[in-house]
Amino acid sequence: MTDAAHSAILYLDGVSVSFDGFRALNTLSFVVDPGEMRAIIGPNGAGKTTMMDVVTGKTRPDAGQVFFAGEHDLTQLDETAIAELGIGRKFQKPTVFESHTVTDNLLLALKSDRRVGRTLFWRPDEAQRERVDELLGTIRLVEQRGELAANLSHGQKQWLEIGMLLAQDPKLLLVDEPAAGMTDAETAETAKLLKRIAETHSVVVVEHDMSFVRDLDVKVTVLHEGSVLAEGPLDKVSADERVIEVYLGR
Repeated sequence: MTDAAHSAILYLDGVSVSFDGFRALNTLSFVVDPGEMRAIIGPNGAGKTTMMDVVTGKTRPDAGQVFFAGEHDLTQLDETAIAELGIGRKFQKPTVFESHTVTDNLLLALKSDRRVGRTLFWRPDEAQRERVDELLGTIRLVEQRGELAANLSHGQKQWLEIGMLLAQDPKLLLVDEPAAGMTDAETAETAKLLKRIAETHSVVVVEHDMSFVRDLDVKVTVLHEGSVLAEGPLDKVSADERVIEVYLGR
């Protein structure tokens, strides 16, 4: 393993994935450092979702290396083992327990002993309740703590699911199009939320909304046809003729 792989929170090198002759990832390589937030952009079919599927163990690559936290070979682990290592994934459509309150959603997501006997008689202790209070503050849902999740706005459901991920104490969060379907105000708040989370976690954000990516103010990786087309600050990649041609347009 190289020095870069040892020091990275996420290391992909030469990763390829094919589906029925279509190459979804084509020797994809990039590195995310500990404590970094990275934005991944690119046209439909660029390989963004497949990349996240590989990192989370949903898809096994045909070739290449994928290491987490400098030591774990993710290509040899299943989805459960990868999640237990500390990789959390938030899909585009929020998945919350709509018939439960916001507080109960967070309590259910907390790391705890889930064996049947323990679960039947489980009651949150003071430390767990304090953790939920902390999460409610982070995701800006303190006033909605007693609301059923079904009554939340789309944006608030997104924040709740992010809070549920944080309840699992992940080291790395993969967040898929968090701004999709949000109002302008919710989008701005979501950028602030992710920046706050990135102070203590590594975060990879896949997004199409360029104004949202600009608000994040982080390094951007542009994917095209399963490979890295460009990388750097948004202003730099936005000025790249190849990026303009295949993604941003003129």
